[in-house]
Amino acid sequence: MNVSNGVGLIDGLIVSRWSREVFENMRAAGLTAANCTVSIWEGFEDTVHNICEMKRNIADNSDLLSLVRTVDDIHRAKTEGKTGIILGFQNAQAFEDRLDYIGVFAEIGVRIVQLTYNTQNYIGTGCYERDGGLSGYGREVIQEMNRVGIAVDLSHVGTVTAREAILESKRPVCYSHCLPLGLKQHPRNKSDEELKLISDHGGFVGVTAFPPFMKEAGDATIDHVIKAMEYVINIAGEDNVGFGSDFVQGHDAEFFQWINSDKGRYRLLTNVNADTALKAPKGLERISDLANLPVAAERAGWTAGRIEKVMGYNWISYFQRCW
Repeated sequence: MNVSNGVGLIDGLIVSRWSREVFENMRAAGLTAANCTVSIWEGFEDTVHNICEMKRNIADNSDLLSLVRTVDDIHRAKTEGKTGIILGFQNAQAFEDRLDYIGVFAEIGVRIVQLTYNTQNYIGTGCYERDGGLSGYGREVIQEMNRVGIAVDLSHVGTVTAREAILESKRPVCYSHCLPLGLKQHPRNKSDEELKLISDHGGFVGVTAFPPFMKEAGDATIDHVIKAMEYVINIAGEDNVGFGSDFVQGHDAEFFQWINSDKGRYRLLTNVNADTALKAPKGLERISDLANLPVAAERAGWTAGRIEKVMGYNWISYFQRCW
C-alpha cells in the first residue's frame, strides 16, 4: 500500500551508521523524511563536526538526500523523490552551559533536540537516575528552543523532568521514539499517564520498534509494532501518534557499549544485549522495510485515513506547530 497523501512516510528517529547503503535503504522505503541523530554524548565542538559530516553526506548523496529546515523542505523532498534529513540531537549536552549556542545550532539546521540522554546534565535528569526535575537553566533552554523553533524531545528524559518540560514549553513537545509502559516495564517506556499528559498539552508520540523496549524483545514482528502503535493511539489519539523507528542499522556491540555508558565513557547504565538490540522486528529488519509498515497497518484493519496520518501527516502537523 502506498501512502499517497503527499507526505509519505516520516521516521521520528534514526541513529544508524551513516553510509550510502543506509541512504539507499531510505529511498527504497519511500521515506520522505527522518530525524537523524548527530549528537548523543558529544559536546559543542564534536557535535559541530558531526553536523559537518552529515552535511557532507547530504552533498555527496544529493541524488538521494536533501536537508530539512522547514516543513516546505519536507514537501520538496517528497516531490523530488528524495529523503529529507532532519538534524537532531538525543542529548542537549552540546548546548553545554551556553544559551547562545542554541540559536547557533538552529541557524545551521538543527530542528529537534532531546533534553537529556538517560542521565543528568545541566538541564534536567534522564530516565536512569533519581529525577530532580528541570533546572532553572533548563527552563531557559526550553524558552530559547521555543523562540528559535527547535522541537523539544523527551524520549530518554526522566518522568519528573519530562512533566515539568511539558508544562514549561510554550510549543508542543514530543517523545520522538518510545513505547508504552503498559506493554513492558522498562525505564525507557512511558506510562499511560505520561502519554496522556503530553497529548493533552498538544504534544506528540513517536512509537519505536527498538526490540529491548518491546514486550516480545528479539521475537518481535512488524505486527507487534502495529499493536504497540494501536495501544498508544487509544490513549493519545490517532492525530498525535507517529512512528520513530530508532533504527541502528550498521552499528555493532561497541556502539551500544558507548551509548549505554554514562557520558559515553563511565558507568554502564543498562546492560543492553547487543544481539537483541540489533535484531530488528521481523518484517522491519532494514530501513528499506519501512515500506512494509502501511501494509501491516492495513492488514490490522486500519483505515486509509489513519494510515496516512500516523505514517506521515501527523509528524508534519507537529512540526508545523513547533518549528
